[in-house]
Amino acid sequence: MNTEFELPAHSKRRTRWFWTIAGLALVVIAGLLWRHPWSTTKPTASGRAALALVPTVRVAKAQTGDIPVTFDALGTVTPLANVTVRTQISGQLMALGFREGQMVAKGDFLAQVDPRPYQVALEQDQGQLARDQALLHQAQIDLARYRLLARQDSIARQQVDDQESLVQQYQGTVKSDQGLVDSARLNLVYCHITAPVAGRVGLRPVDQGNYVQTSDTNGLVVITQLQPITVIFALPEDDLPAILRAMQDGTPLEVAASDRSNSAVLARGKLAALDNQVDTTTGTVKLRAEFANTDLALFPNQFVNAKLTVRVLRDALVIPSSAVLTGAPGTFVYKVGADNTVSVQTVTPGPALGEVTSVTAGLSLGDVVVIDGTDRLKDGAKVAVVAGSAAVPGAPDATGKKAHRHHHPSSQSDQPTHE
Repeated sequence: MNTEFELPAHSKRRTRWFWTIAGLALVVIAGLLWRHPWSTTKPTASGRAALALVPTVRVAKAQTGDIPVTFDALGTVTPLANVTVRTQISGQLMALGFREGQMVAKGDFLAQVDPRPYQVALEQDQGQLARDQALLHQAQIDLARYRLLARQDSIARQQVDDQESLVQQYQGTVKSDQGLVDSARLNLVYCHITAPVAGRVGLRPVDQGNYVQTSDTNGLVVITQLQPITVIFALPEDDLPAILRAMQDGTPLEVAASDRSNSAVLARGKLAALDNQVDTTTGTVKLRAEFANTDLALFPNQFVNAKLTVRVLRDALVIPSSAVLTGAPGTFVYKVGADNTVSVQTVTPGPALGEVTSVTAGLSLGDVVVIDGTDRLKDGAKVAVVAGSAAVPGAPDATGKKAHRHHHPSSQSDQPTHE
């Protein structure tokens, strides 16, 4: 009897898969042990310190530059003249001498009102004047004759007095007639309407052929003076002493007008006037700056950002604004030593210009401060300095005009200080 036992076919396949997978697992484990051998040695303290990450920072050196002390405010472009041209007489509008939006000079022809009725009135008044002048002349001749006869006692003195009174009446009549003639001539002048100021004409509210009157509220056209033009803005009364001190030497203060986003300077002008009182409801004082506006960059009623420069700090110590921090020590910076160790250094910030802030106390020329990576630092920490990061980005030149970012005056780093 045959006693051999034979496994089924499916059991044989399972056995082969088991040994295949086990072999692959052993190969993988052997490879891992070869690359990362087991070690029972624990890392030393120096080893752990070497494995610790050193913060990487960007730095900049304290340099000297010129910092303008400025005051910022929102302003409105206001023309020096905004004239609604109205007719001073009534009549039919015969002609228009302008195009909508056209630039006109003072005295340019704008419109013509029908002059014929006023020409006829002038002729009538001239005729009345000639008649009364003739009567006056005759009365003056009679008066001279009566005076001669009176000296000869040929007529009564009362007759001479009556003639003198008649002459005076005619003289008054002639003056009245002359006034009527002058008024008629003036009406003829009013028929020819010219521009009272130079500027740009707006959209016309009336067309040729209409009957215009002096009571028309819209007028014939509106002329707005654009060159020069002004910007009116308001500053807090706390800034008034610095402005008054700067105005005492007689040099006009510079004002720059930028667009609403403060990304581009539209025009540069001079401070023209300061209001005579502080507005008690807002605690501000109004100022007017005048701009030549040769390129017509400023448009009436446009909102702009006005920047008034009251003085310039020459050769001030400056650092990037990103280096100035505020915390428990007050206003401070992270100063980098020769061994790449940072220390907390309290500073006294001065006026700021864009990305650059002046420092009045706490730093010296050439000191290195951290401008990026300060969130990972503490006093006495070691740092790794990024190569080539020791320049002051956006440092101002002699005119203080190299900064490209503008700050709102409410920002602490941008508040000007006054000496």
